[in-house]
Amino acid sequence: MNPKMNPLRDDPRLLAFALDELEGPEREEIAAAVAADPELQALVAEYRGTAATLREELSNEPMPSLTAGQKQALSREIGGSPPAPAAPAAPATPRRRRLPLWIAAAATVAVCAGGLAIVGNSRARFKAEPSDAYGMQRPASPAPCPAGPGESRKSMAPPSRSEKYAPPRPLPPPPSPPSPMASSPAQALAVTVSPSENVPVQSGALPIGSHSRIDENGFLAAAANPFSTFSIDVDTASYSMIRQQLARGYLPHVDSVRIEEMVNYFTYEYPQPDGSAPFSTTVEVAGCPWSPKHRLVRIGLKGREIAVDKRPLSNLVFLLDVSGSMGDADKLGYVKASMAKLVGQLGENDRVAIVVYAGAAGQVLPSTPCDKKRAVLDALERLAAGGSTAGGAGIELAYKVAAENFIKGGVNRVILCTDGDFNVGVTNGNDLERLIEEKAKSGVFLTILGFGMGNYRDNTMEALSNKGNGNYAYIDSLQEAEKVLVRQISGTLVTIAKDVKIQVNFNKHLVSAYRLIGYENRMLRKEDFNDDKKDAGEIGAGHTVTALYEVVPAGVELPGQAAADDDKYSDPPSSETTEANPELLTVRLRYKLPDGDKSLLLETPVVDEGRKYSAASGDFKFAAAVAGFGMILRDSKLKGDSNYDAVLELGAEGVGSDPEGYRKEFLELVKKARGLGRRN
Repeated sequence: MNPKMNPLRDDPRLLAFALDELEGPEREEIAAAVAADPELQALVAEYRGTAATLREELSNEPMPSLTAGQKQALSREIGGSPPAPAAPAAPATPRRRRLPLWIAAAATVAVCAGGLAIVGNSRARFKAEPSDAYGMQRPASPAPCPAGPGESRKSMAPPSRSEKYAPPRPLPPPPSPPSPMASSPAQALAVTVSPSENVPVQSGALPIGSHSRIDENGFLAAAANPFSTFSIDVDTASYSMIRQQLARGYLPHVDSVRIEEMVNYFTYEYPQPDGSAPFSTTVEVAGCPWSPKHRLVRIGLKGREIAVDKRPLSNLVFLLDVSGSMGDADKLGYVKASMAKLVGQLGENDRVAIVVYAGAAGQVLPSTPCDKKRAVLDALERLAAGGSTAGGAGIELAYKVAAENFIKGGVNRVILCTDGDFNVGVTNGNDLERLIEEKAKSGVFLTILGFGMGNYRDNTMEALSNKGNGNYAYIDSLQEAEKVLVRQISGTLVTIAKDVKIQVNFNKHLVSAYRLIGYENRMLRKEDFNDDKKDAGEIGAGHTVTALYEVVPAGVELPGQAAADDDKYSDPPSSETTEANPELLTVRLRYKLPDGDKSLLLETPVVDEGRKYSAASGDFKFAAAVAGFGMILRDSKLKGDSNYDAVLELGAEGVGSDPEGYRKEFLELVKKARGLGRRN
């Protein structure tokens, strides 16, 4: 065994920790070990991803009820006995449900007896009815599971959604929301929406959907972990989801708060690249506002901008979810209006095809040049929602259409618009990821636009965009569609570099410890940095990417931790060492050109000049304020002195010119969260 390998890798407690099965001192022990070891962090993330996939598979299957007699008979078959009925208990804090063995076995047997498979290759379980006008199969209702003795059959129809969630910023659904059968997408765009003045404040989190669990990055000792490696992330979905929830009077679900996506929602004044590299690198170091003894490092990338008239020709395939779950006004209605906005930005030689999916997938518009925009808009106009969700079949067909119309040297991209609720055909999360990852090798890139709330699958969307050379945004309003598909269209469509990875090498003589703020779902092993087979993030034309590190200088103790014994075998810091190499850290970047297979390397050494926070740039202060807000929303144990008032003060100092008003809107969201009176 490798002597440097952490023995916890094979400890069953690590899996128990990942599944949230440990409590008390034992959980604290494993949590501390995981926080100090990037390889353990990667293992925990892998365990949780697998568990999430299994939970999603199980959650998609109806669970037939068993009679007491059936439970007793099944219990005898498996050699156990069901627990006796317990007396009603007082309400307690909700916990993750865990199925006892006899119930899990009962569920498996009962579902198999009903003709359904819980785990394995998911297949369509519906009888097809005649095709609609677009060749789409409209599924019949699934047959109910057989009733037990003395029981009547109960309807298995899904519950109706009585509540419509208002799109924020501040865009609640209009009094007459855009109908899926509006007379034209242009008409849907023309709807005037006024702000909601009386949104009720609610306790708890608004059920926007399912999210991947996030465990915050902890401090790592620079001597033991001199390298920090991660994939860039230009996604912005988390910020839009937070805005949606706050606009409705709810604090956001903790796991919907991805701090890197909040910070990267905003653009920053990084310089344009002046060499052959497709992006520039900027690093700024100043005091940390929430921990005065610490330093804050801001790393910024700026993608080369491309003028609209210089943009390559586009071969786009709109892959649109028209299943029954997309029937709400803030879903298919917004999809049609958003795509109409994008069509309006395309040139006459750009091409658009439309693929839709519900119970099956079908092509409703062949690849059409945009000198015939009316044909594209008419095809959008005719779409209506209904049926189940065969997302895998739709993905297969969309990539096939994109490949058939591939433009060498152009923009070849599938734009997937959905709530992520795939439930027919390929539905397993890992299978979908593998499908997308394989399709990404074709040179066709991916954009995912999420819509709606309730059954929204944020975890699925994030994972698919990561695997598909893609970007991911959440459209909570037509204004957000304007931002993503009009103002930032070049960044959304045109990829200038792929598989972009960052590795920061810390000088252990000047840095005691550090932590990366956010990017928990993008962490890589140090060996992955030089591995050109390892997938990473993409950056679009004009995009900015920002990463923040909180750094503990040498000689400063971490809060709440006793000083460690000196390692007599390590090189002690000395004046000679510091003078010989005054660099605080070195930022290394690897990237590939969009059509390349071999990565290129950039290096930027960084010296800390001791600048105070008050002397930092406005962009630095604003990014720090956004990160502080994210830590408050996550109720981070590492938020230090962060509070809503401090975030407002710091953010106000960094607003700057703010021509689109996004930064001023951020301050209003902070005030909204402060008014809810929690997580401060």
